[in-house]
Amino acid sequence: MKTANKTTNPSWCGTVPNQDAIERASKIKLLLMDVDGVLTDGSVFYVPQDSGMPFETKGFNCHDGLGFNFLNAVGITTGFITGRESKAVEEYAENKRVRFLYQGNLDKIPVLNEILANAMLSEPEFAYIGDDLTDAPILKKAGLACVVSNAREEVKKIAHFVTKAKGGEGAVREVIELILKARGDWSRILKQYSVGS
Repeated sequence: MKTANKTTNPSWCGTVPNQDAIERASKIKLLLMDVDGVLTDGSVFYVPQDSGMPFETKGFNCHDGLGFNFLNAVGITTGFITGRESKAVEEYAENKRVRFLYQGNLDKIPVLNEILANAMLSEPEFAYIGDDLTDAPILKKAGLACVVSNAREEVKKIAHFVTKAKGGEGAVREVIELILKARGDWSRILKQYSVGS
């Protein structure tokens, strides 16, 4: 696997990562993330139904969504670990071929251990994107710990990489591109869409 370095000089999406983040990203085979405040902007919409029971829905960023297609193309596994339960997240995960979906989990370490065992991967091989205090324990274990720009300051101190974008505004895509470029996979993605590097 060819990894990015100072001589390859890739064009970074958003925040320019330091060399430590690039080296960590080059080892990633699994990308996990929180949903609310990371994949979304944290807003939850309750839509009235005829039954009287409101339906919960969320908004997702299309740039982030295309990024999942890129990950699937190069064989990087993905997963969501979130404290809330939502049918919208379930549908999104299925659409984006997300392998691991755990909802209603605020204690994320047992879930992480289960995922790593299932995927037969070690901690240096997974990245995590978070935004709040409940993400801190898993961020501390991640080979590449990432947070969105509007994350809590306490978790920013743990991160190896802080995105330029806020949650729900393309932050996930920034991390995806960091990983793909660090691993040397970005040129393959560009070729797939007939775009020069």
